[in-house]
Formats: sequence, structure tokens, C-alpha cells
Amino acid sequence: MTTPTTPPAPAPAPYSYTSPIPARRAHLGDALASEWTKIRSVRSTMWTLGVMIALMVGIGLLSAVAVADADANLEGQSALGLGFFGVLLGSICVITLGVLTISSEYGTGMIRTTLTACPSRARVLAAKSIVFFLLVFVITTTVAAAVGMMQTALVESGTTTGEDWFRATVGVGLYVATLGLLSLAVGALLRHSAGAITVMLGLVLLPLVAAMFMFSESLRDVQQALFEYSIPSQLAVLYDNAVTQSGPSGWEPLWIMAGLAGAAMIAAFFALDQRDV
Repeated sequence: MTTPTTPPAPAPAPYSYTSPIPARRAHLGDALASEWTKIRSVRSTMWTLGVMIALMVGIGLLSAVAVADADANLEGQSALGLGFFGVLLGSICVITLGVLTISSEYGTGMIRTTLTACPSRARVLAAKSIVFFLLVFVITTTVAAAVGMMQTALVESGTTTGEDWFRATVGVGLYVATLGLLSLAVGALLRHSAGAITVMLGLVLLPLVAAMFMFSESLRDVQQALFEYSIPSQLAVLYDNAVTQSGPSGWEPLWIMAGLAGAAMIAAFFALDQRDV
């Protein structure tokens, strides 16, 4: 007599899960959102931009107050030029932040996480550049405009045209932000915060220092070129065209800086794509 066999239990239905979050391909907007979150949540951004604002406002107002108290004659020049000194010192903060925007990730190893989340290295560098440029441009332009209004209210000067205002605000903002982009590219190339900051400070200060010690008559033309094409002199041209005699004038300093930053950024793209992290 045979015993009845128990039929095998039915196989469990395969488990399926549908995510409520729609899956889609990542794009530049996602990288921009990520970089914006990073740059606004780190202390270096707050400190460097905070010091830059303090320098622009503090030195700009102190210069205007000193000129007003001394009853100095600006000889028909615009009072906006007094903002140059604060912007020049504030640009050092922008250089520092530009380098740290990317080099700090190499120092902490965070760059590996960034490139894992976004394998497209060109997209990562583009997002960092766009977010950094817009942030610095907006802050520099806004502060320069506010300081300029306070300076013109304190100091009696010559007629200030709309073009003067545009170059001393938007032009200066574009120049400083582009200088920051050059710093970001150097940081991507060197991958070392201290080294990249040192290189950028040398680029800003070394031409002027070298020109001061060129006493030979045979080096007179070189000395003049170093004076007129140094970064401080180019920044001053945006406030006053009469700063240089044969050097850049008008908007030419911005195009020169844009060319340098563009070349450095192209080199940074290739370096980031070819080298291991």
C-alpha cells in the first residue's frame, strides 16, 4: 500500500519593489545643486567672503573719510576710485576661496566621493566653476556698489558717469570673479592648497616687486610692462583709465584675465580627466 505524497509547496512569488523616486539620468543641474550645497555649508566660504566684505567696506569707508576730513582735492576724479584698495586686498580672500573650492577635497579625500557620485569629471569642474563664479560675482558687485554710493556721499569729486559706475561695480565684480576662477584652475592643477595659494599670490605681487628692483636702463621697457600689466594695475584701470599710459585701458584688463583663466581652466579639465585621484 502506497502512502500519498504531499504536493510540493508553490514557489514564492518574486519580490518586487518600485521606488517612489523616479529614476532619471543625472545632469549638470544636479551637479550644480551639489556644489552649491557644499560651498555654502563649509566654514571656509563664510570666513573668506566675510573677511572680503569687511575689507571692501572698512577700507573703502576709511579711505573716503580720510579724504573728506583732509578736504583733499581729487582733481575732478571720481570718488569710486577709493574703493580700489579694499577690492585689491579682498581679492586675496577670493584667491584663497577659489583654491580651497577644489584643493580641499583632495586634501580630505572627499574628491573620491564627489567623482563616485558624478563620474563625469568635466561636469564636476564645470559645476564648481559656475557656482563659485556666480557667488563671487554677485557678492563683489553688490558690495562694490554699496561702498561706491557711500564714498560718493562722503567725498566731493568730479562727475561720475554711468560708464564709471558700471566698470567700478559690474566690471570689478567680473574681474575679481574671473581671478577667482584662475585660482580654482591652479588649485585643480596643483591639488595642494598651500602651493596653489602661494603661486597665485606670486602671480599677483611678483611682477610689481620685480619691477621695483629693475634699475638698469636696458630693462626700462620690461619694468614698464610689468607695472602696467600687473594684476593690481589692471584692476585699477577699471576705476580710472589714466592709470597706465601704454598699457591696457577700458575693458581690456577683463579680457586679459578671461584669457588667462580660460587657458588655465582648459588645462585643469585635461589634468582632471587624465590623472588619478
